[in-house]
Amino acid sequence: MAVISESAHNERQTAALEALDSLPGMTSEQCHRADLISMQIEQFERRYDLGHASPLDALKSLMEDRKLRQRDLIPVFGASSVVSDVLLGKREISKQHPRQLAEYFKVPVVLFI
Repeated sequence: MAVISESAHNERQTAALEALDSLPGMTSEQCHRADLISMQIEQFERRYDLGHASPLDALKSLMEDRKLRQRDLIPVFGASSVVSDVLLGKREISKQHPRQLAEYFKVPVVLFI
């Protein structure tokens, strides 16, 4: 099994784990596989553990880590004024933006919800 390095892979592994967990009775091999997948998922998600950070704090932290500016997020938010309002806390991250931000930063979508 390969190390999980992106959100899409993490989502596939999560789905695989859920499928294993829904089996009425797992074999020892299936239990071992479920344990390995669980460890991979935990390791991937720890990379993005921002504690109890708000979606805005998570966004600001990722921007800082990657040395991004407001204008770098225009493709995600659609307009510089929206980016500015979100970063200033004048506007919430809308329902459509968490998935777009997760894809842009290659992180779990839960950071922005």
